[in-house]
Amino acid sequence: MTDWWKKSTVYQIYPRSFMDSDGDGIGDIQGIIQKLDYLKKLGIDIIWLSPVYDSPNDDNGYDIRDYYKIMREFGTMDDFDEMLDAIHQRGMKLMMDLVVNHTSDEHKWFQEHDDFYIWRDEPNNWKSVFSGPAWDYDEAREQYYLHIFSKKQPDLNWENPKLREKVYEMMRWWLDKGVDGFRMDVINFISKDPALPDGPDGDGSQHFMNGPRIHEFLREMNDEVLLKYDCVTVGEMPGAGTDDARIYTDPENREVNMIFTFEHMDLDGGPGGKWDFRELNLVDLKENLEKWQHALHGVGWNSLYWNNHDQPRIVSRFGDDDDFRVKSAKMLATCLHMMQGTPYIYQGEEIGMTNVTFDSIDDYKDIETLNMYKEKLEAGVGHDDIMRSIYAKGRDNARTPMQWSKDANGGFTSGEPWIAVNPNYREINADAALEDTDSIFYYYQKLIELRKSEDIITDGDFRLLHRNHPEVFAYERVHGVAQLVIYCNFSSNEHRFDRPHGEVLIQNYDGLASGDELVLRPWEAVVFDQRKGK
Repeated sequence: MTDWWKKSTVYQIYPRSFMDSDGDGIGDIQGIIQKLDYLKKLGIDIIWLSPVYDSPNDDNGYDIRDYYKIMREFGTMDDFDEMLDAIHQRGMKLMMDLVVNHTSDEHKWFQEHDDFYIWRDEPNNWKSVFSGPAWDYDEAREQYYLHIFSKKQPDLNWENPKLREKVYEMMRWWLDKGVDGFRMDVINFISKDPALPDGPDGDGSQHFMNGPRIHEFLREMNDEVLLKYDCVTVGEMPGAGTDDARIYTDPENREVNMIFTFEHMDLDGGPGGKWDFRELNLVDLKENLEKWQHALHGVGWNSLYWNNHDQPRIVSRFGDDDDFRVKSAKMLATCLHMMQGTPYIYQGEEIGMTNVTFDSIDDYKDIETLNMYKEKLEAGVGHDDIMRSIYAKGRDNARTPMQWSKDANGGFTSGEPWIAVNPNYREINADAALEDTDSIFYYYQKLIELRKSEDIITDGDFRLLHRNHPEVFAYERVHGVAQLVIYCNFSSNEHRFDRPHGEVLIQNYDGLASGDELVLRPWEAVVFDQRKGK
């Protein structure tokens, strides 16, 4: 089995917001099938599909009621099989979301198997990720159950071998169906400290992140299931540092192929965490990404991402979503896609979709956002201040519908969309991108092609340049005598450097000034190819 995922590019589909085929306002599997040729044109190798399992939808499908059924809003298992065949016919692969830290409280296990969940007579002081306590009282059982997320998402008891076998049985069922791998939701939460001790100020993360048996559980999962298939795995692992990641992704350890780290996505959070946002310090970002590039080089493998269904839009976050939207979107893509790892593109990123600013809290749907709003309001924080945080960091920034055309609702649905479409869809949409040869879409297409054709991108060393420059991210990729030099301007200011020798491999402006000086224009990205004989 080859490491085929090392030259692959992944595209994440959030099905509820991707494409609605039947006019009910909710994206669905038939809608995905309609757009597979679009993804093939972009150059995508692997589609990561956010959950489509049967769910009461308390947390947009991450609360699973039945792992063996498709959510009715999305279609049927026949639709799923048709989609899987259509993906494979186009030479692409499908990675499913595996959510096994918790289920829905409506799952039959919660009704029939008490020992599949975590119960206590008295709760500890842990707080839920979604605000409020991490324990809820069950009247019938007269005990509290643990839920790190919403109270409708009880945590599974991985200490129970019967539970683990049920999970492995389900994974085999999907792999036998033909899916090509799993993105594992908060997989490093599955091993808890059995004593469930209190955490400082209610933060229990040190007792449930990267827990005492996590490596044992992941190795068992590989031995029982994953190693029997030619599949790819990526573990979502909040709180995992580089030392953890080296263990998780070292092939010798048989755990996961790569992980999602959150460190670079937390750098614009203030002392109060995610909602207490501040401006990005570029030096911090450079040093963080350098650390990850070095730590996993030659050992494990990096996941490269700016966006997903939980993060605000990168062009609004680290770029300029106004005058320099196209330039800054291309720059951010260049900066990431020239690194070692497997890149992940989130739907709409390839056309430069932006954050949204809804006037009313009633326009928001995300449980995390709504819980935070209520909690902050009760604590005396003003409405306008809370909304500013939501505009910057709310998860619904990523969840507004995909903008396909300038037609009503961005061509996403002929009905009333489940969440409003960003009003800028008339200017920012896939149709417009496909008609413009200089669009962000075609720039991403070229970056994806370069990863396949240039081994230096997948194999080369990473060397940071101009470490302390506050507005320019520059680095080299070195592989033997071959070398690429990448300059990315994270500002609307001009910056001057000695011009590297070599040909331009890719850039987001037309041409460079002649002479010995490199003049970086606002949000410019340029890659110099210094390989001999080219």
